[in-house]
Amino acid sequence: MTAADSAPPAPGKDSGSASLRPWPNWFRTLFMSDLWERFGFFGMQAILVLFAVAPRDEGGLGLAKADAAALFGAWIGLAFMLCLPGGWIADRLLGPRRTLLLGAAVTTAGHFALATPLLWLTPLALVLLAVGMGLYKPNHQALLNLMFKDNGRREAGISLIYVGIQVSALTSPLIAGFLGERVDWRLGFGVSGTAMLIGTIQVALAKPQFQGVGEKPGRPLEAEAARRVKRRAGTVAGALALLLGGMAAAGALTAGSGIALVGMASIIAPVIAYTVLYRSRELGPGDRRRLRSFLWIFLGSTLFWSLIAQDGSSLTLFAKHSTDRDVLGFEVPVSWLQSATPLFILVLAPVFAWLLLKHGGGRAGVPAKFSAGLLLTGVSFLIMAVAAGLASGDEKVSPLWLLVVYLMHACGELIVAAVGIAAVADVLPRRFIAHMLGLLWLFAALGGGAGSGLVRLIDVIPEALYYLLLAVLALTVGGTLALRRHTVARGLAPEGEADAAPATVKEGDLA
Repeated sequence: MTAADSAPPAPGKDSGSASLRPWPNWFRTLFMSDLWERFGFFGMQAILVLFAVAPRDEGGLGLAKADAAALFGAWIGLAFMLCLPGGWIADRLLGPRRTLLLGAAVTTAGHFALATPLLWLTPLALVLLAVGMGLYKPNHQALLNLMFKDNGRREAGISLIYVGIQVSALTSPLIAGFLGERVDWRLGFGVSGTAMLIGTIQVALAKPQFQGVGEKPGRPLEAEAARRVKRRAGTVAGALALLLGGMAAAGALTAGSGIALVGMASIIAPVIAYTVLYRSRELGPGDRRRLRSFLWIFLGSTLFWSLIAQDGSSLTLFAKHSTDRDVLGFEVPVSWLQSATPLFILVLAPVFAWLLLKHGGGRAGVPAKFSAGLLLTGVSFLIMAVAAGLASGDEKVSPLWLLVVYLMHACGELIVAAVGIAAVADVLPRRFIAHMLGLLWLFAALGGGAGSGLVRLIDVIPEALYYLLLAVLALTVGGTLALRRHTVARGLAPEGEADAAPATVKEGDLA
């Protein structure tokens, strides 16, 4: 490989023939750093709830079942919620590369804080992990977009990184999950921290590979504006510190209250962010019409991710207490079942890529495909309701029930994630793409917050009824969106095409 191959592409040089060249070094750095970051994330997802529900004398937090499941949802919600300010910090203050490096370092600190035997560090560790993810996630994508100049090469690179994510999701529960469950919880967290440390060092050493790209903010704040931001940030931080300090002094700062605070923030933040964007003077009547119609997709995304978050919370607890995991005398670790969804995604991704291309339809196909993903997820929880009914009392069911549910969740994710992210680009003018992606993550955070509240119903109603309610909710929203798909498609159409939008919906779009 020549020196030119390893260097980042100069503007305009990443042309169509670039697909024949080896991947440059900067891409390998971003690929590997994301692989390590996702390894740590999925390791956390595999064992966090199990660690939280484990008794104190076994090294866990000793939380009640519902609190442990709610903790996971709140943590996911907080991490997603911080992606919007993470993008803003890069855009206005630090630049994407430095923000990415900061996020990696903060995430590493969070993993190692969990790996210590000091249980009182757990809340701080979870906050560090959420902040780190909020800084890292949007800016990894930003650097990819900045470095790639050719759209085809960019799409191929992002697809390759998505495969790497699934490899991490597949292997992390097998390694970190086994060590955490069977050896020591701290060892499981320590493995995730070590992986993230490798990724952080890799990004730090790779600065020359980026040749200054992403080193500075794209829209830097003027000095006076920066001072105003610092004052406001200091005021908010001070008020938050006083609130938390007062709660701690009064003995009200518990796992439950912390989860409730995150849940409230995850509800308020997307509402404010959506309202501010909708009232922006830079938007015209057509932009606002499309933004109103896209609210269906935002809210559908909220519901979908609140349901998918059950994989790491209520379904993990179901696997622990109600599933027969004995295979030829070996009890399969609970966390290993978390590898099922990424395995299914790896196998099915090419099939769904072909299906999504075949049943295109542009904006017209968006609500139809989105409703299909929600309906599929709703059916999966009907299956879970049956499994939970069979597992009542001391009975345990085959893990095949969960594997079928994970398979359907993988199919739903391949539809919803792809359609939602792709559709964002066509709603508002191009300069709002980052803002719209941040909003999409905020509504995903709302899903995490809602999921942390919903899961508390497990302690109030029978588990089978809980899953049945989730199924009814998903099927109702998915069915309503399917019935209104023509109206939503017309609302998403550009000026001059709104009346013709329903006619462009293909019969196969709902398949």
